[in-house]
Amino acid sequence: MSVELVRLESPEAGTSAVMEIKLSLALPRDEISIPVVRRICAQSLKVLGVTQECINDVELALTEASANVLLHAQDGDEYEVSVGVDNEVAVIEVSDHGGGFGAEFDPDALIGAASDGTPTEGVPEQGRGIFLMRALMDQVQFHRVDGPYRGTRVHLEKTLVWEDSAPGARLSRPRSALGPWGVEPARADADGAPVGPP
Repeated sequence: MSVELVRLESPEAGTSAVMEIKLSLALPRDEISIPVVRRICAQSLKVLGVTQECINDVELALTEASANVLLHAQDGDEYEVSVGVDNEVAVIEVSDHGGGFGAEFDPDALIGAASDGTPTEGVPEQGRGIFLMRALMDQVQFHRVDGPYRGTRVHLEKTLVWEDSAPGARLSRPRSALGPWGVEPARADADGAPVGPP
């Protein structure tokens, strides 16, 4: 596991802070890896103060995407999970090095979905994970990965909902012109000497 970037920028007064956290995990194709990746992602969101309902949606969709790796990737291969969180959205990508899917792959046809994503009839067992991911997340995309490490990348996005006192929500609120302590910043003249109120 690697933590790639944690960036908290100090914005100008009246603008929003920028928070961006990225995690990247390389995991063995083993069923024990699914609860590990799920817990790491869920705990990261919890520490930031994302609502439990939102965390539950992300956890279940991530579980389904990771479970597909166990079914479709080649034996012995690793898979990768990348998680990016900012003030508004969580983006998760699960990439495997399986055989990938052909150009004819249509996840909507697999689950028997209408153009609006609702199931037209009973969802077959093979398509339930895709149906769940689409129901829980704001965006779900499947990409074929070509090259020497062919495989599949599942792209998931979820708009975050914050608890009222969440650190992540506080980081995304506009900053006060009075600074973080609620007092006007000290002023100085050209020589650096303190200057009183205007």
